[in-house]
Amino acid sequence: MQDLTVLVLEDEPFQRLVTVTALEKVLPGPILQAADGHEAVAVLSACDAVDIIICDLRMAGMDGLAFLRQASSSGKIGAVVLCSELDPALRQATVAMIHCLGLTFLGDLGKPFNLEGFSQVVKRYREHCSAAPKVLSPAELPTLNDVQQGLDNGEFEAYYQPKFTLQGQQLVGAEVLARWTHPQWGVLPPAHFLPVMEAHNLINRLFWQLFEQGLSLQQRLAAQRQGIDLAFNLHPAQLACAALTERITLLIKRSQVPAASVTFEITESGLISAPARSLENLVRLRMLGCGLAMDDFGAGYSSLDRLSELPFSEIKLDRAFVRKMQNQPKSAAIISCSVALARALGISLVIEGVETVEQQAHLIELGATLAQGFLFARPMPESHFIDFCMQRRL
Repeated sequence: MQDLTVLVLEDEPFQRLVTVTALEKVLPGPILQAADGHEAVAVLSACDAVDIIICDLRMAGMDGLAFLRQASSSGKIGAVVLCSELDPALRQATVAMIHCLGLTFLGDLGKPFNLEGFSQVVKRYREHCSAAPKVLSPAELPTLNDVQQGLDNGEFEAYYQPKFTLQGQQLVGAEVLARWTHPQWGVLPPAHFLPVMEAHNLINRLFWQLFEQGLSLQQRLAAQRQGIDLAFNLHPAQLACAALTERITLLIKRSQVPAASVTFEITESGLISAPARSLENLVRLRMLGCGLAMDDFGAGYSSLDRLSELPFSEIKLDRAFVRKMQNQPKSAAIISCSVALARALGISLVIEGVETVEQQAHLIELGATLAQGFLFARPMPESHFIDFCMQRRL
């Protein structure tokens, strides 16, 4: 990877000198500096881009908050690192603001500047850049005709991300995710096709293709005495369809798959203003024997209200809480409370986004039992997933 360009925004001259000097000794790329937000804006406008901004928050003139807000629209910032004496609770709120601005947040070093901590930040940044998916240019983005042709040709494929017990890492099921095996661009994630599908009411076609693929997989595994529970994502618009549960019932009976081995995940935000028909379908799915999971729990505004009203059998805690758990005690407290809530309600709790053994250990301490994330397995195509199941001996 090419050398990194770093901008140090720090109003205190000695602290700025110490930081810049330390960075110049370990980084071969340019180290830029600014004493306030106005100067930082000028520095940013004079260069092509900055990989990492080390940002103080409290300063005279334009402070760090105002600078980040103004600079976020420039498209020139790779990532942000906080280096501030501000109260930890206020720094946490600033991190939320950084995410809302669409910026990549790498870490909070506090003060004084910690070179060892920054070295870890640089490592994460390089991993982030190398793991980032290929972004298609505007000229390459799929058109409506491309997506329709892909659906007609059966190019959309179910990928499976396993779910595990945190202790023992026993495989307990998988979430079904959509991927487009494009003949020209290779395997594309949902960000490249879902917006087009949502705008042109094609989500339903995608869902039924994935649902039938998933049921077929369950049949194949059942024939080898390897039962597996699968979870399918339902779009809020689908819930209002009068024929939804009738068709699901038909396909499940035809495939001879136990309804209890099928779960439907619905995002919390999709339930905020759900019509009566949607609520009826949720009840009917539970009457059929299927599971219902509230996805991204904690990311919306009506979690507890909907959880008390609707027949959910599972909560999937939004991955943001795990990501912030180490540096934000409040996130750990929310996870612990979610564990207690699920236990009191007699439903399952799945923790999303587990990526490190440290997170796994902390979640076990907090009482969590089920999880999914890159630590255990990434989403995989059907053939790989079958081999994965056989190796695990469900």
